[in-house]
Amino acid sequence: MKALITGASSGIGRDIARILANKGYNLVLVARSEEQLRKLAIELKQKNAIEVESIAMDVSIVENCEELHQKVQNIDILINNAGFGDCGDFTNTSLQKEIDMINTNIIAYHILMKLYLIDMKAKGKGIILNVASIAGFMPGPLMSTYYATKAYIVRISESIREELKKEKSKVQISLLCPGPVSTNFNKVANVKFHLREANSMSVAQYAIKKMKKGKFYIVPGIDVKLAKIGAKLMPTFFISKITYRIQKRKIEQ
Repeated sequence: MKALITGASSGIGRDIARILANKGYNLVLVARSEEQLRKLAIELKQKNAIEVESIAMDVSIVENCEELHQKVQNIDILINNAGFGDCGDFTNTSLQKEIDMINTNIIAYHILMKLYLIDMKAKGKGIILNVASIAGFMPGPLMSTYYATKAYIVRISESIREELKKEKSKVQISLLCPGPVSTNFNKVANVKFHLREANSMSVAQYAIKKMKKGKFYIVPGIDVKLAKIGAKLMPTFFISKITYRIQKRKIEQ
C-alpha cells in the first residue's frame, strides 16, 4: 500500500505521514523544503520497515503537478494537504501571495485529484483525502482569499462525492475540515489565534481514523462541529460580522 502526501514537511501532513508509516504504508512525501523532507524520511525509515520517497517540489506550479503524477504511479491514498493562508484587508494584502495561495490551495488540489482519481476509478479502488478547513463553510473577511480557496475544496469534493456515489464507484473521497491547528500556518498567514488551537497529531489521528471508516465530512472537535452547524443555520451577513471580529483580533499589530 502506498500513500502520496503533499505538504508533508510539517503540521498535519507530517503527522499523517507518521501515522500511515506506523500502519505500514510506503510513502511519497512532497513539499518545498528538501531538508525537512529528508529528516522526516530518515525518521520514518528508521522506525518502520517501509519505503519512503521524498520529492522537493512546489506544487503551485502546474507543470510540477503533472510531472508528479507521471513520476508517482499506483498510489492507494492521495492526501491533498499543501496550503497556506494570509490575513489582512483585501486591498492591502499581497496580490502575488494570493495568486500563489490560489495555485497551491486550489489548482494543485484540482490537478492531483483529477489525475489520480482517473487512475483510481480505472483500478476500482483508492482514497482521496482533501484537507480543507471549517473556513470553507463560511465567509471570511480579512482572510477572504484563504476562506474562498477552502470553499472551493469543500464544494468540489462534495460534487465529486455525489458523482462517485451515482457511479457506484468503490473509490472514496473524504474532506478534513479542522478549525485552528497549532502548525506553521500562523507564521505564514501573519496571524495570532485567540481561539483554542487543536494539536496537529490529534487532528491527524482523528482524520485517518475517520477516513478509514469511510466518513466524508471529517470535523475534529465539538467546537468546530458546532461552528459548522452554525454556519449552515445562520444568515451569511451575521456570519460575516462574527468572522470579521475574529480575524480582526488575529492580525499582528
